[in-house]
Amino acid sequence: MSVIFRAPGRVNLIGEHTDYNGGFVLPIAINFECRVTASPSDHWTVTSRQLNETVALPLEKTGRWTDYVAGVALEFGSSPLHLEIDSAVPIGSGLSSSAALEVASALAVTHGNIDRMALVRRTNKVEREFVGMPCGIMDQYVSVFGEKGHALLIDCQSGTHRTVPLPEASILVVNSMVKHELSGSAYRDRVRECQEDCITLGVTSLREVTPSPNLPPRARHVASENQRVLDFAEAKDAGTLGRLMIESHISLRDDYEVSCEELDYLVDQSMQHPGVYGARMTGGGFGGCIVALLTPETEADYEQFIRESYKNEYLMEPEIYRVSAAEGAGRVSSS
Repeated sequence: MSVIFRAPGRVNLIGEHTDYNGGFVLPIAINFECRVTASPSDHWTVTSRQLNETVALPLEKTGRWTDYVAGVALEFGSSPLHLEIDSAVPIGSGLSSSAALEVASALAVTHGNIDRMALVRRTNKVEREFVGMPCGIMDQYVSVFGEKGHALLIDCQSGTHRTVPLPEASILVVNSMVKHELSGSAYRDRVRECQEDCITLGVTSLREVTPSPNLPPRARHVASENQRVLDFAEAKDAGTLGRLMIESHISLRDDYEVSCEELDYLVDQSMQHPGVYGARMTGGGFGGCIVALLTPETEADYEQFIRESYKNEYLMEPEIYRVSAAEGAGRVSSS
């Protein structure tokens, strides 16, 4: 018998590069998901519909996309399976296609017989220890626990969350269509630099640091970003949310230094549009996407405006996704 499980990607509204520092984040699970069908097999195989590829699954690290599935097979598997992947989460965009793949694959391998927090912890372990990306728990957490119509305020230190209602505003994601080579190495550099700041400041985690202009730049970003997340969760109007998003982007650009020319351009141009409350880069940085909060009636006009502006400047057309807060991972069906 085959089983099918789904897991969504995510957009982080605010709280960037805080999760691996034990901080606060405020993402939504999105209406773009990965589906994995698991069928009995004599040996581990995997098919990607998007890549039109079927391969024997090597249960070792190869540096290819199959590492995410191989890590899951090693962490959760017993009997071999054939896994068929059908994902609508854009790859390399910063919308967490990897976490969606890990979570959906783990559910399919275990037939859903796993505690949800264990699912978060162990799929995050796959990404950190097998794939080798020293990330926090945010991506897997919101993919598992996401709620329709709500963001999650996640405390990455305690591994707990509360839901936050979304404002009467539209959320659009604009993909710059670039990913600079710095992205992987700089992410690891920032993790190391935050650890060094902890030693300098005499703390075990930058979560303990109070915002101050006198902090080292990396710690200054993390401390101020944690406060912005808490302020965002309590804000009652879209204008305040937009201001906090802009402040977040400026901090990511200047203190954390993970933005890039294309992302800065998209944010700056977005803020020229009268329907936009706020915009910021989302994801690891050095390419990928921005997220914009805007009035619902200006969606189409904003899309045309930002598409034409970006194409005129960079001679390529951005992809634009209208996203909404979706339910977390679960079973689709069996056959």
